[in-house]
Parts: sequence; structure tokens; C-alpha cells
Amino acid sequence: MARRGDQLREHMLWIAKDVFLEMGFERASMDVVASRAETSKRSLYAHFESKEKLFLAVIELVRGLFLSRLKMPGDYSEKPAEALVMFCGRYLEVLLYEPSIQMCRMSMAETERFPEQAAQYFDVLLTQVHARLSAYLKTTFRLSTRASAEAAHRLLGQILYPRFPRALFGMDLLAESFDRETLAPDFDLKPIRKAVADLIESLAKH
Repeated sequence: MARRGDQLREHMLWIAKDVFLEMGFERASMDVVASRAETSKRSLYAHFESKEKLFLAVIELVRGLFLSRLKMPGDYSEKPAEALVMFCGRYLEVLLYEPSIQMCRMSMAETERFPEQAAQYFDVLLTQVHARLSAYLKTTFRLSTRASAEAAHRLLGQILYPRFPRALFGMDLLAESFDRETLAPDFDLKPIRKAVADLIESLAKH
């Protein structure tokens, strides 16, 4: 049965995401997207009036996927330490997934052309994650807004460095797949457990 309406739009978005990741914005074309989506260019343009609008829609798709896969710290465990470890572990795992790194690189490359898109991508990768972590720390450890924000910044800095920049600059191998629902059992959580333990210890002293 031929796809129509919202179903067709979503299908075209997923295809476009792969095309942009594979070819980059400049080389990607509406012709290629339409061909791979097995639809007509006319139908593609009916949903997305330009390649630029299609690209922005792909960014919005990726934004939603990222946040839905990450969830909230409290969703992982009733124990604060474990909830923080698993939330941060999942965050790093999703970031180190090959398509995530490719999307980061492409977003950075197109910042001048699409500054709003770059700001949105920064928001979802860093600002939204910080907000979720800060809110959890504030409620769980009864911190002030300022203290919880500073604690979240400190923890995220330890989680991201050096693995995320190393991956971003191609110094480490990237994960080619990951479970859509849960953290991989072999994902290295030791550095994250230490960072979380150090943070909780520091909070207990205040």
C-alpha cells in the first residue's frame, strides 16, 4: 500500500536523514531523496518546499529522537546514584553513536548557513540535557537553582571529556549500532560511576 499524508512525510524524513548524513548538505539533492524514498519529486516538494526546509525538518526529527531515547534521570532507577550513572551513560552512548557524531559534524559545518538550526542542535545536545540533570539534582539533593546548575555543569564536563571530543575529531572508533531502548551491558561506566560518586560526595559536604 502506498504511503500517504503524515506517513509519507515521516518516511521521506528518515530517508532524507540518511542522505544528508551520507552526502552532506551540499551534495545531497531532492532528486536523490525522492528516488530513495520511492516517491516523486513533486510529492517531496509538496511536503518540503526546498532542500533547506527539508534539512531543518530532519534536524527537528533528530532532536525528538535524541530526547526520547535519553529520557529523564529518574526513569532509570529509584536510587539517585544509579539514576545519575545510567542517565549519563545513556547520554554518552547516544552521543558516541556514529550517526550522532556525523550529525554533529554536519551541523557544525552548516552553522553559517543555518545559525538557527545550529542553535537548536546545541540546545538539544547540551542545554536540554543540562536542564534535565539540573532539575533532578535540585529535587533529589534539595539544592538551590544555582547550586544544581553548577553541579550539573561539573558532572557533564567530566562525562563529555575526553571521549566526546575524541569521537568528534575522529580519534576513536564510533559505535555503529546501539539498543534503542536501553544502555548496552558492555558500555564502560567506570569513569561515570567515579564522576557521580565524587559529585554526590561533594554535595554531601555542603
